[in-house]
Amino acid sequence: MSAAAHASDPVGIFDSGIGGLSVVDAIVRLLPEERLIYFGDTARIPYGTKSPDTIREYAAQITRFLLEQGCKAIVVACNTASAPALPYLRAQWPEVPIIGMEPAVKPGAQATQTGKVGVLATRGTLQSERYATLMTRFASHVQVVENPCIGLVELIEQGQFDSPEIEALLRSIVPPMLQQGVDTLVLGCTHYPFVEPLIRRIAGDQVTIINPAPAVARQLERLLRERNLLSSAIQGKHVFYASKPTPVLETFARGLLSDGTYSVQYHTLS
Repeated sequence: MSAAAHASDPVGIFDSGIGGLSVVDAIVRLLPEERLIYFGDTARIPYGTKSPDTIREYAAQITRFLLEQGCKAIVVACNTASAPALPYLRAQWPEVPIIGMEPAVKPGAQATQTGKVGVLATRGTLQSERYATLMTRFASHVQVVENPCIGLVELIEQGQFDSPEIEALLRSIVPPMLQQGVDTLVLGCTHYPFVEPLIRRIAGDQVTIINPAPAVARQLERLLRERNLLSSAIQGKHVFYASKPTPVLETFARGLLSDGTYSVQYHTLS
């Protein structure tokens, strides 16, 4: 870490939109004394349709912005961005702890009793080399049923978590997986935990649903502890940035931090 880093510095978190707030929620629960700066790139969502080079460029812009705000660590709270961007970001800023997301293929393969796992993720994640590596390492002994969930991120960004439209979309995705014998569902996009209650209602209680956000929070805690950077008392308010105004961001910030210890701002990157 840079000599300028201190335990009281904030943790930077970013996503293509509001999805990374599911990771913010896990971090706030595990590390309530950490101050967070979140950036949702709402002006350029979805990332799943962008090229790897474009995603790397976006991720570098946001990381640079967060480091300029004094962040001591960066969490890439986006599966689609993590796949192409993590190695590049770590090479650019080797002194900074940078934590990424990956589809929870390993715990999914460990949890299944039928030997069949469903992975819900964006097309960008499913086509990534990172995902292919995980499949080879941890899921060669199970059958994996994949779905790119086209349109799901966009509906969640609109604040639709239990609408007839989003339920119809999920009913076109989840039951066909169950009919193939899937008993474990991996949420391979940080947006998807926001509709986990609806997925649970459709899938039933017998299906295991895996959300990787708590594991990311634990990894952040481990890296901060190794570097003596765990905060002992929160310093100031959390800040939530978006590159395009979205009322959903403020609604979720208010829901996560009902004590008012946050601010919402808008900032355009170029």
